[in-house]
Amino acid sequence: MSIFSRSSFSSAGYAAFRPTYPPALFNRILNYHDANRRSNGVPTGRLLDLGCGHGLVARALAPSFASVVALDPSTGMVEQAKKLTSNPWIEVRQGTAEDLSFLENGSVDCVVAGQAAHWFNFSEAWPELARVVKRGGTLAFWGYKDHVIVGQPQTSAIYDRFVYGQAEPAPGVESLARFWELPGRDILRDSFRSVVPPGTDWQNVVRIAWDPDRVTGDLSDAPEEALWQRKTLKLGELESYVRTFSAFHGWQAAHPERKSQANGGEGDVIDLMFEEVVEAVPAWKTKGDEWRDVEVDVVWGTVVLMAKRR
Repeated sequence: MSIFSRSSFSSAGYAAFRPTYPPALFNRILNYHDANRRSNGVPTGRLLDLGCGHGLVARALAPSFASVVALDPSTGMVEQAKKLTSNPWIEVRQGTAEDLSFLENGSVDCVVAGQAAHWFNFSEAWPELARVVKRGGTLAFWGYKDHVIVGQPQTSAIYDRFVYGQAEPAPGVESLARFWELPGRDILRDSFRSVVPPGTDWQNVVRIAWDPDRVTGDLSDAPEEALWQRKTLKLGELESYVRTFSAFHGWQAAHPERKSQANGGEGDVIDLMFEEVVEAVPAWKTKGDEWRDVEVDVVWGTVVLMAKRR
């Protein structure tokens, strides 16, 4: 998670433009954890949120637990989480999934990781998780990847060329491809298939994964339980989201000469990508400089992995 940990990474921008999660996702995880999780109406148990970022998940799930520990390796993310979190029973601290030595054995009822588990070193994380999660406790990891604009599948090919293409997507411009941190990005794009809870410690494993058809944009095969990351956004908001990619941050560091149009330059790789995206849809092109105000239906591929501690 090195790029997110750099002091130059905008944790505030990440917090502002990353998609949130719907109540349906949290309810599914809580129901798997324990449908009767409240004792006489009072929240019980301890939640551990790994890779907490700006604290979104910790804040959303806090009402269902007696205490929450939110952990992130990035100083900037921890500072942002503390700034946005006023709940007194949420403890935000810096740390990693590979070292939970500050926690006692069997002291965690539920451990979650939203858009973070693909960064873990599981050879070290699995033993720690097995140690701190109590018997009968729950693990839930989830993530989303590679959006599709519903009804405009032609824009997906443009996205793929600029984000993953090995050739120059525009003359003299490098794509984001070599700046993705691996194997993390590949693990997420492969729906956590390589993330296998050890059978000696975990049971009742559930994996729900789905990817939209990037050629047709067809959503007819999407199971309702997997279609949880879908948003109505303005194109300008979608552009701002893409600028939170860790790969784009790496691209900027490698190409300081390519200033964005917003900063008075000729345009960076994201400017050029969205110029092509707008050009591909005549109705958007007619909007001219107001294209960022166009509302679009955006859906992401998703994965949820859950397991119970033996």
